[in-house]
Amino acid sequence: MIPGLGTALNTGTVLVGATLGLTLGRVIPASLQQTIRAAVGLFVAVYGIQLTFKTRNPLILLGSVLIGVVIGEALRLDDGVQALGRWAERRTHRGGEPGRVSLAFVTTSLLFCVGPLTILGSFLDGTKGDITVLAIKSTLDGFSSIVFAATLGWGVLLSAVSVVVVQGSLTLIAVLAHTSLSDLETAELTASGGLIVLGIALGLLELKAIKVANFLPSLVVAPLLAGFLHAVGAL
Repeated sequence: MIPGLGTALNTGTVLVGATLGLTLGRVIPASLQQTIRAAVGLFVAVYGIQLTFKTRNPLILLGSVLIGVVIGEALRLDDGVQALGRWAERRTHRGGEPGRVSLAFVTTSLLFCVGPLTILGSFLDGTKGDITVLAIKSTLDGFSSIVFAATLGWGVLLSAVSVVVVQGSLTLIAVLAHTSLSDLETAELTASGGLIVLGIALGLLELKAIKVANFLPSLVVAPLLAGFLHAVGAL
């Protein structure tokens, strides 16, 4: 198959799902939307915890997150992502609760792009042309888009751009390098992603506002640190 087909499929399901969700959001009572959002938040929390437990060495997870956060804060990644959402909100001149577009964009972009299915699926697509994993992810993201768009609004549509950029880039890297991550590197990357997902859940549940985008560098640090420690015999 043509590399990148999985990303195209995923982008399409997000757009279709978000469009359906926006239609449903007009007929779902506000109280039910809040309850659904809380239910989704709880599910995301459990999912994040499960991913975090994939780590083979908690010290690698801790080191990756700390290093990643320092890098993210220095680069002010969360400020940049939030600003992008606010810019889109201003450009569209739509009404609604201020910051709602930014919340929807950041939340769904991170959820759709930091999970293990994103990494594994993109590498399989790029190296073997196998889109099975991304097809499964596309289905999950499509249904998730319906729920998030119904409860958070049209900003979910913008996450399709994130899917194209992130998964497309990972697939291209896999094509050019024709390489993949080891089981250890994948496990630590997955665990780091789990912490980010857990941070998203806290925001959905309105328990704690965390600058989750500043954690993103840990997704790069984790496999690099795991690979280095394995190479020097520390693991």
